[in-house]
Amino acid sequence: MDRRSLIKNAGIAGVLAAGVAPAVHAQAALRWRIASSFPKSLDTLFGVCDVFAKKVGELSGGKFTITTHAAGELMPAFGVLDGVSNGTVEMANTAPYYFFGKDPTYALDCAIPFGLNSRQMTAWMYEGNGLKLMREFYAKYNIINFPGGNTGSQMGGWYRKEIKSVADIKGLKFRVGGFAGKVIERMGGVPQNIPGGEIYTALEKGTIDAAEWVGPYDDQKLGFNKVAPFYYYPGWWEGGPQLDFFINQKAFEALTPEYKAIVEAAAATAHTDMQAKYDARNPAALKELVAKGTKLRPFTNDVMALAFKESMALYEELNDKNPDWKKIYADFSKFRAEQNLWFRFTEAKFDTFMQAQKL
Repeated sequence: MDRRSLIKNAGIAGVLAAGVAPAVHAQAALRWRIASSFPKSLDTLFGVCDVFAKKVGELSGGKFTITTHAAGELMPAFGVLDGVSNGTVEMANTAPYYFFGKDPTYALDCAIPFGLNSRQMTAWMYEGNGLKLMREFYAKYNIINFPGGNTGSQMGGWYRKEIKSVADIKGLKFRVGGFAGKVIERMGGVPQNIPGGEIYTALEKGTIDAAEWVGPYDDQKLGFNKVAPFYYYPGWWEGGPQLDFFINQKAFEALTPEYKAIVEAAAATAHTDMQAKYDARNPAALKELVAKGTKLRPFTNDVMALAFKESMALYEELNDKNPDWKKIYADFSKFRAEQNLWFRFTEAKFDTFMQAQKL
């Protein structure tokens, strides 16, 4: 009796009794490694790799195993793109805007100043043209990408001194992630691109004047409040930064259809899990930081206005000289305009009202 007839006539109980396992259990055992750009101390940013690997193992019945490796174990934090591209490692999890120096277009797959919030970014990826356009771009680097987490809107960083006006940005040595450094530079600051695990020491020694990372939960773990008293908001350069799973194209194409589906499902699970963790944990962490003496400050209107002006000017310049950027940003900016109009009548009004209530 062939497999199909057996399943039809015997039902699941008969199939199991006959020792015929579902298709996924017929797959060959496979072992991959995933390199993270983040330290193990961050159970959110590094933890997304563990969530992904665990789900892959569960869905494959233990046949497809993935070991997770923190920044520096297999390669440096900023070496993961090349590592995946050249096949040194099968996959990585990272913030694509780290690689804006190679091409600013990478930042559109993560966050740009005054871009999309986390919900809008996920919508652009899955229901807009985001994933399609970015995969066309990544194909040149032998990479296929999957959304791999989002932190939600971030804080504006830790400062050793107050930022009372645009004048205080001048000469400021500021550790800032990705593309935002280009805008800070135009505002008179001096951007620094430093991995997360090295920020505390740089702040403590005064090598830098300020640093942004993510938000209260992660920032508290890294101890930034101990070396810089002022905590600013909002992180206008990261309204909803998306992390990605980068997978070597050849390695992915070599997978069976079942394993490809498992990778896609596990990535979606991990993507959702990260945002949920941040939303659940940031409020308590912020209260704890304030109780320990952290001084919350909003960016002044002149800082926000100049940052917006310089961001838009930079995007226009890139449109004139980078075809990949121009193609993807055109779709991104149209989607952003439509989303902001919609959110104006829904989330924005609802959230503003609710935040003013005494609950």
